[in-house]
Amino acid sequence: MNSDKPSSVRADTRSEDGHVTVRNAVFELLRGFGMTTVFGNPGSTELPMFRDFPADFRYVLGLQESIVVGMADGFAEATGNAAFINLHSAIGVGHALGNIFTAYKNQTPLVITAGQQARSILPFEPFLYSEQAANLPKPYVKWSCEPARAEDVPQAIARAYYTAMQPPRGPTLVSVPVDDWDRLCLPITPRQVSRVIQGDPALLAQCAQTMNAAKSPVIVVGAGVARDNAWAETIALAERHEARVWVSPLSARNSFPEQHRLFAGFLPAHRTPLVKCLEGADFVLALGAPVFTYHSEGHGAHLPLGASLMQLVDEPGMAAWAPVGTAIVTSLKLGIQSLLDAAPPFPRVAPPAPAAKATLPSTRLTDEYLCQQIAALRPNNSIIVEEAPSTRTPMHDYLPILEQDTFFTCASGGLGHGLPAAVGVALARQDRKVIALLGDGSSMYSIQGLWSAAELKTPIAFIIVKNGLYEALNEFGKHFGLEKLPGLHLPHLDFCALAESQGVRSRRVDRCTDLDDALREAFSATVPVLIEVCVER
Repeated sequence: MNSDKPSSVRADTRSEDGHVTVRNAVFELLRGFGMTTVFGNPGSTELPMFRDFPADFRYVLGLQESIVVGMADGFAEATGNAAFINLHSAIGVGHALGNIFTAYKNQTPLVITAGQQARSILPFEPFLYSEQAANLPKPYVKWSCEPARAEDVPQAIARAYYTAMQPPRGPTLVSVPVDDWDRLCLPITPRQVSRVIQGDPALLAQCAQTMNAAKSPVIVVGAGVARDNAWAETIALAERHEARVWVSPLSARNSFPEQHRLFAGFLPAHRTPLVKCLEGADFVLALGAPVFTYHSEGHGAHLPLGASLMQLVDEPGMAAWAPVGTAIVTSLKLGIQSLLDAAPPFPRVAPPAPAAKATLPSTRLTDEYLCQQIAALRPNNSIIVEEAPSTRTPMHDYLPILEQDTFFTCASGGLGHGLPAAVGVALARQDRKVIALLGDGSSMYSIQGLWSAAELKTPIAFIIVKNGLYEALNEFGKHFGLEKLPGLHLPHLDFCALAESQGVRSRRVDRCTDLDDALREAFSATVPVLIEVCVER
């Protein structure tokens, strides 16, 4: 069959010789992958994909492409399966690149399709075409291509899925010319592709022996523990060794219960204070964490004097750039289980339990008090999605994350991910209450995601921490000795008006006495609710 000619077959039915339209082959493939939700913001070069849109598929509309990718990111992280995205040609991918970068750093599996102009007019640089479609999102996709022939599109999307799901997971992209969808091809069947990485048995045995011999081992956990469902194994390993557990700097997921007797706290993203936190340890075991994520220039050792380190990680690149220690590339669940299967250590004395934080009085509406009250009133099993950088320390102190898979944030340091990611998480986890804790500056990068929340009727509690400026930058300026910075103040923002204009109920709180009632209302609502909390600076 000559696939260079436009197909005369419009309906998505199988022909006598077994051919189907590219569109039908792709939708059948997506069914096999369990990807029946399409996140998108449509454009002209994508429209033929949606001819006779299947009734068993759901289209989730975002009002801007970065919103689309943010929602898909949250959905994929919460389901554990890749999410499918449809973007508009070059400009749509350009709009989305910030959150594509975040998905890359989050190691979120995404299969992105982007529209392209018709093949016959590509030599003439037509309106809305992408000149180097496969190169545009690089280096922040694991793989990308524009298939040479229309009939290769399903195979390209299959490869994109397998690549996205293979550790380290991440986004992929396929550029699809507009006239490809109606052409004919042979369907393909999903295959099984192993995603398990078996670590070197000799190195894992060495790790177990070294940890057993240590007098004062500590564990540093990162997002890889959560991604590989190794929560229970990590707790068991810490308890076996009476090892204190630190969270790696700026980790995007929760990997250990934060009120456990062995929980030590959160490592700072700065070298000297990080090493000080680890003082007294003679062995450091990093699980699913980089060694280490720094946010500022530093000098000196990466570990306390006399300490050794071993790292279990599923990302070869992360193992390669680590400046110290022995790295073992392995699936976290298998690697930790291997350590548990080894001979147990001699009994150790349990370290002292951390002191409990004193309860704050209802005299000042600070972000510390806000976090304390969220912790006190939130429903059981609720999920926190956070993008409030200046409130992160108060959250660590007063809003502990206690259960598996109940915390999501952005690994890239970019803004505009948290609000739409909360929508995606809520779509995936309809059995849980989702609480989006957002800064006022952060939320403005993706505020139109409220519209999607309202249209989808996702009962999210959006809590805006309103301090009137980019407070995280104000604080970080002190690191450079800058007392006064331009462009940080955010006057005149009215989040209640913004919410109401997009169909989301809202309430403003500027006194401690009103906070609890507002939180209870938002936590019990069956529709999205936004609370603007005006905190003291």
